[in-house]
Amino acid sequence: MIFCIEDEDSIRDLMIYTLNGAGFEAKGFADGGELFEALQQEKPRLIMLDIMLPGEDGISILKKLRAREDTAGIPVMMATAKGTEYDKVMGLDLGADDYLVKPFGMMEMVSRIRAVLRRTEAGHKNEAKLLCVGGLELNPETYTVFVNGERVQLTLKEHKLLRIFMENPKRVFTRDQLLEIVWGIEYAGETRTVDVHIATLRTKLGQCGGYIETVRGVGYRMGGEL
Repeated sequence: MIFCIEDEDSIRDLMIYTLNGAGFEAKGFADGGELFEALQQEKPRLIMLDIMLPGEDGISILKKLRAREDTAGIPVMMATAKGTEYDKVMGLDLGADDYLVKPFGMMEMVSRIRAVLRRTEAGHKNEAKLLCVGGLELNPETYTVFVNGERVQLTLKEHKLLRIFMENPKRVFTRDQLLEIVWGIEYAGETRTVDVHIATLRTKLGQCGGYIETVRGVGYRMGGEL
């Protein structure tokens, strides 16, 4: 099931028609209120989320989706208006899996949705068991992280970064490698994005933040009490 959140009836109907014709089941909603009501009954494989919505905008909705344990792992593809670079970057940094710039073709939408599902569902099939490094504990299935027994709230990108390090202790990752793995090969951001997220992640991890070590001139690795 694909959920499409789009306030323009004609566009939403066309998206649903196209997705149904491509072999997906799809449902449409006009705003965030309708979306969260539907999520109480059913969890979709992917959410297509327009940023420009009446009332609560797509960025705010995305934050809520990523903050909730039951929706944190649902792939989200954002639809952004042409020229809104800030919204695109904000969406990706908050955990969106991909984005489409309006106006977009319906076949492009289907192709991108399939690509996201291949990537995310393959990852779920290979879910690792509970990851532990010193006082850090990460559960890949529930997207929960504990530091010395206390739960900490991470964004999806921070969670992905931490998981990469915990699954590959002592391995050094360059900033370019982390950009490609976490933000996607098509992400056009700067490596400074990685540094900012690492700094925030270290702060949130408190006493365990020092486990993420800087390898000068190269990148980062997971050290700590292995």
